Amino acid sequence: MARSSSRLIASIAVVIAAQSVAACGYNDIPTRQERAEAAWADVQSQYQRRADLIPNLVATVQAAGIQERTTLTEVIEARNAAVSTPLSTEQLSDPAAVQAFVNAQGRVTAGVRSLGVLVEAYPQLQANQNFLNLQSQLEGTENRITIARRDYNEAVRAYNTALRTFPTVIWANTVFSGEEPMQLFNATDEAQSAPRVEFNMNGAPAPTPGGTAQPVAPGSTPPAQ
Repeated sequence: MARSSSRLIASIAVVIAAQSVAACGYNDIPTRQERAEAAWADVQSQYQRRADLIPNLVATVQAAGIQERTTLTEVIEARNAAVSTPLSTEQLSDPAAVQAFVNAQGRVTAGVRSLGVLVEAYPQLQANQNFLNLQSQLEGTENRITIARRDYNEAVRAYNTALRTFPTVIWANTVFSGEEPMQLFNATDEAQSAPRVEFNMNGAPAPTPGGTAQPVAPGSTPPAQ
């Protein structure tokens, strides 16, 4: 009987201790960190979807007989540069790494918006159902990227706040002393500015003087650089 009572008392003590630890915020930091990292995975997923759609859209534009060298080349080069600039969860506390990722993705956003301007200058694109479908998918992806970034920023703010406020700051300075604040994801000024596509007197886009880069061939996917 005494042994059973001792076990009961020990079990109650464990439950009380666990509740006390939870109440004082011990679990808040790892929990919020996991949420922020999961939110970042969603951001990356949407960016990958966009990267997969761009080559198909460029190929469709070229298949329509439009060889707009400047815009097509720029959007593909921006896409390839972004693909070759990944950002792991371990780098989310590194301002330089986050900024490099933001800049690379911002150039893709600007390129995609410039590519969308082409539909206004080429009637054949306005009647090309494949182009319109791909453009619609890209627009939807851009909206999902915006939502995913917002959710990530909210999760990061909650995590960073937990590192600095009582009572979780106690754990941040002891058990989790190696954890650093994560960086927020903010769009670049370049991505927010209006796209500019220059056309010549005949209504066709002007070629890039002295340009050497070639856009991808119709139906092909450019390799990531």
